[in-house]
Amino acid sequence: MRTRIFFTLMLLAILSFAVPYPACADEMSVDAQGAVLMDAGSGKLLFEQAAHEKLYPASVTKIMTTLLAMEALEGGRISLEDRVIISRNAAGMGGSQIYMEPEEVKTVEQLLKAVVIASGNDASVALAEHIAGTEEAFVQMMNQRAAELGTQNTNFVNCHGLHDDNHYTSAYDVALMSRGLVKHSKIFDWTTIWMEDIEVGKEGRFTTFTMVNTNKLLRRYEGADGLKTGSTNAAKYCLSATAQRGSMRLIAVLLGCPTSEIRFKEAEKLLNSGFANYNSVPVASKEDVIERLKVNKGIERWVNVKPAEDVKVLVLKGQEGSLEKEIVLSPDVTAPVAEGDKVGELIVKQDGEVLSIVDLVTESPVEKAGLFLMLKRVLFDWVTPAEQL
Repeated sequence: MRTRIFFTLMLLAILSFAVPYPACADEMSVDAQGAVLMDAGSGKLLFEQAAHEKLYPASVTKIMTTLLAMEALEGGRISLEDRVIISRNAAGMGGSQIYMEPEEVKTVEQLLKAVVIASGNDASVALAEHIAGTEEAFVQMMNQRAAELGTQNTNFVNCHGLHDDNHYTSAYDVALMSRGLVKHSKIFDWTTIWMEDIEVGKEGRFTTFTMVNTNKLLRRYEGADGLKTGSTNAAKYCLSATAQRGSMRLIAVLLGCPTSEIRFKEAEKLLNSGFANYNSVPVASKEDVIERLKVNKGIERWVNVKPAEDVKVLVLKGQEGSLEKEIVLSPDVTAPVAEGDKVGELIVKQDGEVLSIVDLVTESPVEKAGLFLMLKRVLFDWVTPAEQL
């Protein structure tokens, strides 16, 4: 009996060491005024420190500027080849810039590179004016989109991050914006560039400006591929860093670090903790056909059902096999059906706890059938054995 109890206790002890546990907020802190570590796939917070405190973001502001630009690109409202005439207002921005002149012309892609590599304030304003007409109108778009993402402690007054007492955000809000941005994979074509030359000035008197990326993690941290640095006297040193290993992407945000080097070291600390303890498990792709759903009174009798977005869930390493999927669908739908109509949910659970709920939507539209087709179908169904339908 004693031998059995001994081996039972030994087994429990071994299991307790076999399952890795995350570093808790009580066990870890960072040298920053505000910080978070977020899993990009699920949006789950893995670490937070003064996550909701209102702080100055400096050029980390440009994450929202870039997000709006990427959404405008994917929405077809602008294109990378668009030629943008640089305004006197844009050219006159202080701080970090690529020193463009009024009336010179740049493409949208050149401006995006200047924003994400060199943190060009002039390029940010030029992009804002091209998208919204004026910087003021663009800032309204920034605040509206930030609210849609769920931010609660953010107020933008410009698109570049030069200091203003009323221009603020929080580490958590920056993580939400960063999560929105990394969904646009094209952004990594530019955030991963270390150094690139660009010609600035008017035709006939061009000068070469060398853009150098300020994100040192690109060269020293495995999987790092973005996202944005920033610094002013009031904001101190800020960073939203993202890295991917396997299917897992993490976002580490630090605001108000005392030195540039400390922000990178603290970001590495947060990212290391996340990658050491967790795995991001792909559950379903938005390209997967989950089910076929019957459509009443439709020209087509069936419609494919897919997830509205890619589904990933975060689990502790070693617990990947404990996930369960539950599909809840409408028994059928009635035409007309639009592409993307919600017809159900995909629920992911672990040990009875709901980890993720994702909408299931129709893959394609289904128009309503005409009277002749409906009568023909009724006749066909009447004479056809049920097992052949």
